[in-house]
Amino acid sequence: MSTRRLDPQRRDRIIDAALECIAADGVAGTSHRKVAARADVPLGSMTYHFDGMDDLLVAAFTRFAETIAATFEQRLADAAGTEAVLEALVALVHEDLQRSSAEHVLTYELYTLAARRPQFRALTQAWMQASRRALERHLPAEVARRVDAYVEGAALHIALSPEPQTPAQTRSALDLLVA
Repeated sequence: MSTRRLDPQRRDRIIDAALECIAADGVAGTSHRKVAARADVPLGSMTYHFDGMDDLLVAAFTRFAETIAATFEQRLADAAGTEAVLEALVALVHEDLQRSSAEHVLTYELYTLAARRPQFRALTQAWMQASRRALERHLPAEVARRVDAYVEGAALHIALSPEPQTPAQTRSALDLLVA
């Protein structure tokens, strides 16, 4: 009789490994075999924990989106007044959303999937709703929507531009958006 190895963190390790694989090789270059190897789990663990690659991708991108949404929430949580909110947003755009190229790749891979497939679109919509809710604690709903769209676009431009805008330029744009 064989004994089953107790490994309560296995599913989480698989999800983390999937995110690492996607960041390194994109969704198209990610496979069950690569994820299992990176997570240091038997290949059979993949089908035990996930119904297929889509199930794994949904779990991985859900974790990623929740992590970014939590960062957004934390950055804005203690902001009291418009001035503090704007400073928090500048830090969010220039620090939190620029932490790593891996996070940029994960974001763009998720956006690409969302453009093609409804289950991933639902993930991005939930992510956008979470960031807007955080903003709406400090700003009117219409302003929060504008600011949220700007934050996403500014983060993308800063990540990809050879001459990214400065924090002062971001602050100036945010001042105009909330005025």
